[in-house]
Amino acid sequence: MISIGVIGCGHWGPNHVRIFSQLPGSKVVMCADLDDKRLAAMAALYPQLQTTKNYQDILNNPSIDAVVVALPTNFHFKITQEALLANKHVLCEKPLSLSAQECLTLRDLAIGQKKHLMIGHIFVFNQGVVRLREYIKNGELGQIHYANSQRTNLGPFRYDVNALWDLAPHDVSIFNYLFDGAPISVSARGHKCLGGKLEDLAFATLDYPNNIMINIHVSWIDPKKVRHITIVGDKKMVVWDDLDIEGPIKLYDKHVEKTDVYYATYGEFQLLSREGGIMIPKVGINEPLKNQAQYFLDCINNNASPVLSDAQKAYDVVRTLSAISESINKKGELVKL
Repeated sequence: MISIGVIGCGHWGPNHVRIFSQLPGSKVVMCADLDDKRLAAMAALYPQLQTTKNYQDILNNPSIDAVVVALPTNFHFKITQEALLANKHVLCEKPLSLSAQECLTLRDLAIGQKKHLMIGHIFVFNQGVVRLREYIKNGELGQIHYANSQRTNLGPFRYDVNALWDLAPHDVSIFNYLFDGAPISVSARGHKCLGGKLEDLAFATLDYPNNIMINIHVSWIDPKKVRHITIVGDKKMVVWDDLDIEGPIKLYDKHVEKTDVYYATYGEFQLLSREGGIMIPKVGINEPLKNQAQYFLDCINNNASPVLSDAQKAYDVVRTLSAISESINKKGELVKL
């Protein structure tokens, strides 16, 4: 039985308490937050749960094996570092840090401490995203031309990071997972529509190896909540809609063919669209957060590295976001990774 401590009971912390309390291989011993009302709410839901306003109580508790860091992004590096130094395994929410170099520092520290450090790239545990990867790897889509993602809503607004750092870690981690690595260059534009200090929206173009172009749109100021990815191959095309519970994946048997047409003195080709059917495969509806938590527990129990979302993967995401931020500051200039 792995004992868990949760630091931060704001948006995601209570979900981690719920999940780790439900899984048979773990129990949540203590949670920490500075807000008395949040702690009171957690104590009311889980009477056996110890609560504290001092996160050090969790780090100093020898009965706690692993810590979940569910705090604002600017605290991730500090608290994760302290937790590793306290000999705790760590599951930290995304992004691991605002600095790529700090991600490497935490990676090396975890190795030195012989502890598992995992980052909450939750969508690599989403069954729809897993299916997208299967289509790519088994050649169902053929050669990938491009992909497009939208992650928009009206709020919630944050004041510690901009819309890029709030939302795009999900999409960057998804595409790195789908294409086995980070992009080679990026360009982006952002805008502070609400007049604040932080960008409310961003459009980013990522160039991956094999001539694959990705476009990412993230926004806090759109009228509709959208969680959507389209991938276009030369054989088939696929759309994933995370908000479509009944049929999140739609596989389109559509593609474009080049047909040679020869004349007396030269050859040309025509582009012909080929229309086929639409397949809506059955996709598992397991809660991604539960899949992620179980994977974390399995890695601890089996002394296996959490390769799906380890510190190296976090480094790739953060250095990509940093490059996108640099491009935004340079008004869309291409930045190579």
